[in-house]
Amino acid sequence: MTFAKFARTALIAAAAAAPLFADAAVYTNGSKTATFDVTLRIVADCTIAVGNMDFGQNQGVLNSTVTATSSINVTCTNTTPYNLGLNAGTGTGSSGTTRYLSGTGANTGTVQFMLNQTAGGTPWGNTQGTNTLGSVGTGAQVTHTVYGQILAQNTPAPDTYKSTITATVYF
Repeated sequence: MTFAKFARTALIAAAAAAPLFADAAVYTNGSKTATFDVTLRIVADCTIAVGNMDFGQNQGVLNSTVTATSSINVTCTNTTPYNLGLNAGTGTGSSGTTRYLSGTGANTGTVQFMLNQTAGGTPWGNTQGTNTLGSVGTGAQVTHTVYGQILAQNTPAPDTYKSTITATVYF
C-alpha cells in the first residue's frame, strides 16, 4: 500500500469515527455556568370595544317605552382600577346625560333617549366619580351592558334617527 493510499484510507476512517455534529462531542475538562434574566414589564393598560345599539327599524308612534341594549367590552390589566364613561353623543341638543337622536334626512326632528348603567337605573355619563361606572381590571375581558330607553313622546317625522356615542375607559 502506498503512503498516499494509506493516508487517504486513514482520513476516511477518521472522518467516519468523528461525531457528525461538533455539539455531540463530550468534554471532560469541567464546566462553567452563567445566568441571564428574562423580563417583561406590565403597565396599567386597558382596551375597549363597543357594539351598536338599535332601537328598531320599524318603529311607529312613540306611545310606549322602547328599550334596547348594547355591550361595552373592557379588558384592563389585573388590579387596574378604571371608570367607564359615555359622552352625550352627537344628537342635536345632547348635553351631559340628556341625549337625543337626530334625523338623518332633511328634517330637524329629534327623539330623546336615555342610556343607563342598569335597566331603568342610574343614567350613564362621562363625569368621573359622578355618573361613570367604576370597576377593577381582572386581566380578562369584562362585558358591561348599556341599557337604552326611549320613553313615550311626541313622534317626529318618519326618518332614520341617529346619535354617535363615545365610550371612554379612564384608568
